[in-house]
Amino acid sequence: MATKKLPPEKLKHYEEVIRAELQESIAYIDSINKEQSLGARESSGDLSSYAFHQADQGSDTNLMEQTVMMLETEREKIRQLNEALQRIADGTYGICEFCGEFIQETRLEIIPYATCCVACKEKNEDKKRRQKR
Repeated sequence: MATKKLPPEKLKHYEEVIRAELQESIAYIDSINKEQSLGARESSGDLSSYAFHQADQGSDTNLMEQTVMMLETEREKIRQLNEALQRIADGTYGICEFCGEFIQETRLEIIPYATCCVACKEKNEDKKRRQKR
C-alpha cells in the first residue's frame, strides 16, 4: 500500500468538522441526560401522586428504551469521531483502511469518521449480506 496523506489544510478542515460534530453529539447526550433526570412525571407535566395507567407505563417504558438506543448510537458516533481525530494525528485520516486509496471528499463531508471508501464499504456490506443468508 502506498503511503498517502491528505494535505495539511484539508486535515485541518476535517478536524474542525469532526470537532464541531463531536460538540454537537456531546450536547445532544447532555440534553437527553437532563431530560431523563427529570423523570417521566416531571417531563410530561404530570406532577400528581396518582399511579400511572398501565398503558401510560408501557408508553413510558417504550420511550425510555428508544432513548437508551439513541444514546448508545450517539456514544458510538462519539467513539468513531475520537478515532477519526486520532487518525488525523497519525496522518492516516482520509485513507481507506481496505484499499489504501483516498476516501472521497463528499463522503468525508457527510460522514467525517468514515474509515473506507464507498467501493470498499459496498463490498463489505455485500459480504455481510451474503453471510446472513
